[in-house]
Amino acid sequence: MKKNLTRSLSLALTASVLGYGLMTADDASAQSKWPEKTVRMIVPAPPGSAPDGQVRLISQKLSEMWGQPVVVENIVGAGGLIGADRVAKAAPDGYTYLYNTIGPIAVAPSLMPTKMSFSPEKDLIPVSLATKTPNWITVLPTHPANNIQDLIALAKKNPGKIRYGTAGPGTTQHLTGELLNLVAGIELVGIPYKSSAQMTTDGLGGQIDLLIHNTPVLLPHLNAGKLKALAITSDVRSSTQPNVPTMIESGVKGFEITAWFGFMAPTGTPKVIVDKVSQDVAKVLAMPDVNKRIVDQATIVVGSTPEQYGAFIKAETAKWKDVIIRTKMTAD
Repeated sequence: MKKNLTRSLSLALTASVLGYGLMTADDASAQSKWPEKTVRMIVPAPPGSAPDGQVRLISQKLSEMWGQPVVVENIVGAGGLIGADRVAKAAPDGYTYLYNTIGPIAVAPSLMPTKMSFSPEKDLIPVSLATKTPNWITVLPTHPANNIQDLIALAKKNPGKIRYGTAGPGTTQHLTGELLNLVAGIELVGIPYKSSAQMTTDGLGGQIDLLIHNTPVLLPHLNAGKLKALAITSDVRSSTQPNVPTMIESGVKGFEITAWFGFMAPTGTPKVIVDKVSQDVAKVLAMPDVNKRIVDQATIVVGSTPEQYGAFIKAETAKWKDVIIRTKMTAD
């Protein structure tokens, strides 16, 4: 009996080793042949937007590195859900990737679950967190508030009267306003816009009281003196506007929000290819010319492993689920 058991274990171990060897050979073969054709990068944002500019810059370098075309496709709509859904349902062959934003991955599952046609957790796998960019809370130069505590004091005296714009439900402008309402005990009112451009125009024109947006959009106006920054939502100051304090420095404890962008692939994409893309994205982000162009927009360059990105997404999803529940935030 003991002899038979030993023989069975030996055969099982041999089969396991052989199987592992075959898997490794297959993986090596997949990596050596990939890519053999055009690679698609789908970005759920319009041309000219921050994520569009980033993914085009990165894709150009990847194309040169891989010797194959890397094509960027802008698929917008439903707060990024349409583009993300397209990738979630794509063939997991290593030729289609999502350059995702925070909304459809970490916010929409809790904010608008009935509108989800895919599961970010089940249908997509992380590849690399590429960049993070903070929001700025700004007002016109003539506004009486000179810092966040001034704004909070004004909001408490005028509940429901101070308005800010959002580019839609679950966007970082929306999240910034709702989180500030929650932690400061105030009632800022979010005004949804169909486009970020119109929101920015109205903010500069005084049609809304606060203009909350990311660095690439607001930096030119801040540098020109057309806007006054009360605070930045990252946990560190920006080298582009070093005198502007963070929300945490402004006395709002634990307040940190960034719009983050990264690569994801359809579930089932071979890990060896996912790892290669992740490593190559990190190499591109480390290139001096690429790094400088991104950093000059006060954007934080990351370039993570798939495992690091997965842990980051999990933490962000839990964070915003809690905020959405506590603020009773809706997509309406």
